[in-house]
Amino acid sequence: MARLSVLIADGNPVIRAGLAAILGAAVDIEVTAQAADGREALSLTRRHAPDVVLLDVRMPGVDGISALPHLVMLAPVLMVTYSREAEIVREALLLGAGGYLVHGEFTADELLRAVHDAPLNRPHFTPTAASALLTELRASSHPQRDVAQSSERMHNSVVFGLSSREVEIMDLIASGMSNQQIAAACFISEKTVKNHINRIFAKLRSATRSEAIARWLGTARPGVTGHG
Repeated sequence: MARLSVLIADGNPVIRAGLAAILGAAVDIEVTAQAADGREALSLTRRHAPDVVLLDVRMPGVDGISALPHLVMLAPVLMVTYSREAEIVREALLLGAGGYLVHGEFTADELLRAVHDAPLNRPHFTPTAASALLTELRASSHPQRDVAQSSERMHNSVVFGLSSREVEIMDLIASGMSNQQIAAACFISEKTVKNHINRIFAKLRSATRSEAIARWLGTARPGVTGHG
């Protein structure tokens, strides 16, 4: 019987080892590679051509959401992560993830079933991810508004090349939050916020907060330099 090859991408070596131990106990599954971030995951996926990729959301360097659209062109991707925010679940599914499992909400057997079903396009969701999908469906009472907002946000993140963390911070900037408030909301230091903002402004080719917000909200065209 052919063995299912799996690549595990997670920034935490303990999580990677735990997942590898569960999968390695199955006679028909082989863990062919492990990656610590999205860039390494993409490189190893190209090299090993696994049948399934297990992908975490938050990783150092290139995160899972940024790597996802590239990975799904090469192999079925199953999100296995601690990230449970409805926005992240929705974004992962829009980008092509074939299932979403939140740590602490699945057993070893459920993980194995999800891995076996991923190449067959049979998605698996743990309760938090399923709730996010239900929330999305219930929001259909305002379909045009929701689709427009989601489409605009997705379009901008792709056009400007922002990571999921940078998208999160840019949304908070657009909501009017100060650096101190953003730091508290994201549980990071103000220095880290400033570093993110510098990268965001460079990608948006903006010199000021107001100019960045204008580009992000679509009131300025990408590539047109403004003043403020």
